[in-house]
Amino acid sequence: MTNLIEIKGVRHAYRTKAGPLPVLDGLDVSVPEGEFCAVVGPSGCGKSTLTRLVAGLMMPDEGEVWLHGERVKSPRSTVGMAFQNPVMLEWRTILENVILPLEIVAPRMSRAKRVERAMALLELVGLAGFENKRPSQLSGGMRQRASLCRAIVHKPDVLIMDEPFGALDNFTREDLWQTMRDLRAKEPFTCVLITHDLRESVFLGDQVVVLSGRPARTQHILTVDLPADRTLDSLYTKEAQDMLHLLRDQIRIAQGRDGGH
Repeated sequence: MTNLIEIKGVRHAYRTKAGPLPVLDGLDVSVPEGEFCAVVGPSGCGKSTLTRLVAGLMMPDEGEVWLHGERVKSPRSTVGMAFQNPVMLEWRTILENVILPLEIVAPRMSRAKRVERAMALLELVGLAGFENKRPSQLSGGMRQRASLCRAIVHKPDVLIMDEPFGALDNFTREDLWQTMRDLRAKEPFTCVLITHDLRESVFLGDQVVVLSGRPARTQHILTVDLPADRTLDSLYTKEAQDMLHLLRDQIRIAQGRDGGH
């Protein structure tokens, strides 16, 4: 399987008044095309920095980031992004918010085609009938669904998700995990998910990359051996529980704690 994302020996530090603050130290990550890579690690270890490097929003001090065999040297329109706060333009309807990326990256596409594409996605995530509502008229979970549609409406090569479900209650979060599962089945894409939720990483991920404490290295890579059509009940199987225990141990090690149960 071809790797769509290659992160090779990436080092990066932020400049502060006290001097350089190393964040990433020789990071190596590969994500095959069509796979879902979940990234976990201690708070402040550089997970969000990693997403900015993949999107081309910043360049590493050392090392290289490659997408589709091309080195990333500038922002990429072929990268979609979804964040914890689904920022939407209040003066536009949900439909108008979703088609916004198409207006930017596909200006020659007809409005009818843009609407057709957006409506198909809104129907997939259960928002058909809400397309003419304003963002303030939707719940947090519904806004996040619309945000996911906006992030993939232009069929990006890579979807980057930076803790998109972190601010939601448990029931809404689990419902959105299932929405993501269903979206992937019908709209295949390669994804990098930043999360603090180990259950989320196992439910959604094909692989889980554990980063060490700052400055982060690739500490462990777990292959998630669960079926693509996994359900929430899959998280209670012995296989899933073993993976969760392993990830918890790895996080404890990354935090400098004992890795025992």
